[in-house]
Amino acid sequence: MEDYPCDVIRNFSIIAHIDHGKSTLADRLLEVIPLFLKNVSMTKKEQQLTGTINKKVSGGKNEQVLDKLKVERERGITAQTARYAIANFVHPNIRELMFISMIHKFNGKDYLLNLIDTPGHVDFAWEVSRSLAACQGAVLLVDASQGVQAQSISVFHNAKERGLKIIPVLNKIDLPASQPERIAAQMQSTFGIDPSEILHISAKTGKGVDAVLAAIIDRIPPPVASADSPLKAFLFDSMYDKYRGVISLVSVQGGVLRKGDKIASCYTRKKYEITELGIMYPEEIPTKSLNPGQVGYIACNMKQSSEAHIGDTIHRVGETVEPMAGFQPTKAMVFAGVYPIDNSDFPKLEESINRLTLTDRSVTVQRESSSALGQGCRLGFLGTLHMDVFRQRLEDEYDANVIITAPTVPYKLIYKDKEVLISNPTDFPDVGDMGVRVKEVQEPVVKASIIVPEEYFGDMMELCYSHRGEDLEHRYLDSGTTSARIMLNCILPLSEIVTDFFDQLKSRSSGFASFDYEDAGYRSSDLAKMVFLLNGKPVDALALIVHRSAQDAIGRQWVKKLHKVIPKQLFEVPIQAAVGKKVIARETLKAMRADVTAGLYGGHYERKMKHLENQKEGKRKMKKMGTVDLPQEAFFEILSNKK
Repeated sequence: MEDYPCDVIRNFSIIAHIDHGKSTLADRLLEVIPLFLKNVSMTKKEQQLTGTINKKVSGGKNEQVLDKLKVERERGITAQTARYAIANFVHPNIRELMFISMIHKFNGKDYLLNLIDTPGHVDFAWEVSRSLAACQGAVLLVDASQGVQAQSISVFHNAKERGLKIIPVLNKIDLPASQPERIAAQMQSTFGIDPSEILHISAKTGKGVDAVLAAIIDRIPPPVASADSPLKAFLFDSMYDKYRGVISLVSVQGGVLRKGDKIASCYTRKKYEITELGIMYPEEIPTKSLNPGQVGYIACNMKQSSEAHIGDTIHRVGETVEPMAGFQPTKAMVFAGVYPIDNSDFPKLEESINRLTLTDRSVTVQRESSSALGQGCRLGFLGTLHMDVFRQRLEDEYDANVIITAPTVPYKLIYKDKEVLISNPTDFPDVGDMGVRVKEVQEPVVKASIIVPEEYFGDMMELCYSHRGEDLEHRYLDSGTTSARIMLNCILPLSEIVTDFFDQLKSRSSGFASFDYEDAGYRSSDLAKMVFLLNGKPVDALALIVHRSAQDAIGRQWVKKLHKVIPKQLFEVPIQAAVGKKVIARETLKAMRADVTAGLYGGHYERKMKHLENQKEGKRKMKKMGTVDLPQEAFFEILSNKK
């Protein structure tokens, strides 16, 4: 590692919207790529780019090297970070690739290139931010057939704020639908990028990828660090190993890190001894040291994943350093209760959740119990996709059958003397307490960006207004063309996004719209808690926090869903949605009735009426004392079916 000083080190990431080819470009950078001449046939010559991984002899090219999980490949997330990495006790043969080091010879000189992976979905903006903090440059990848998308814009501005050098790249130029000149003009108007600086490549065939490597070396500045300064290392990610404990990924900002060094955390003040360190090439390669500007992993007998705080600064014991600025702990934005379908499976479910959180630092866990669903856990996620991926991993890796309650967001209750964050609807105060104890209720809002073709602009405005959008504004990205696109910006409540907003966005735009959002703080809102009553008794697991303007529609929708799934009882069951003491929707579940007059024959009709009155009185008594138990299958059907 001493042979690679700062001037031959390049730390970079690839930022792109989903399906713009980030995984494919990473694969091409990491292997021996065959040249395609005239896009017709492959020559016998092969150009060695980095040679970090061997090209497959049979079965085609390497595909999605950074994506190890089935869920990653299915959803195109491309985020081989601690959140998605499989713990070694689950699949010991699969390693986590949060960054990869490559040795590339350029102009007769060996360069050390560190590719630091970033997630490619809107939910993981925090993960992208901490990955970019370890880089000096980024490759901005844009699909030449689709153009600039919302996610690319937000990540670009994040990178520019950090002072990163941007290398613009147009991918998929080999497609018949590609329009590189139009998309280059679009990038110029959106990002202010000179079209002459944009590289044109096809990551699928390998065309132009060598120019990307040359641009990374020529354009991205080397890290600025000194071996003589005190040790300072930036912790940008972590993973968990069954035998070695927490493995921290660090970027050395100054000094030299060696095996056996005594280190300490600026945030927790805890001390450790380094037992192993090295780089990913692409597997873990132990080294004697990590020098200034280099990126690597360290093992230091750290037992709990909670001790490795992303954004923390590591220093040598006995030395004082200034912590790196911008450290912010992760903040959960979506909460949901997770319960086993069979209550006896809760110990197994809790153990499965604890194992997954070892490799997913972004999930918060808290025990909770429900009178209807029994024992469970309240989990906090970065977004709805994060929640869906976590649920799928529970099912795929641990065969867990779970019920997930409706997702909620953290609301802020302002009292006269304090502020309280509420994420569980059952903890939300009733309507009677709102005017007396609570001064104001605030909900989280986001600044949303939607990029859509011009013909769908009206539908998008209607969608935003129907979801309580405010401060709408728009501008054309590429006016004067037959397929002009518009970027729409507005303020949306986060609670409106976590329901079915994204599904409606895609359906109303025929799949052409792209969506991105960033946190915009809290705003005052007129909210209330809605409870559902079965035979006059509330069901705590179904409580919702709703806006007053939508309470009637939501109440009717949920009452109809309950009416479909609740099994019939021996007595009539009223199903009600109530806000405070006001019932806003009702459905009546008819009772199961035996034909008590079937055995009667002849005689006066009063004989039949007597039997019917006796049955009616019995039903009335049962209704007073009876209880309605919702089976777990009914809960599962209610909460898994959005319609």
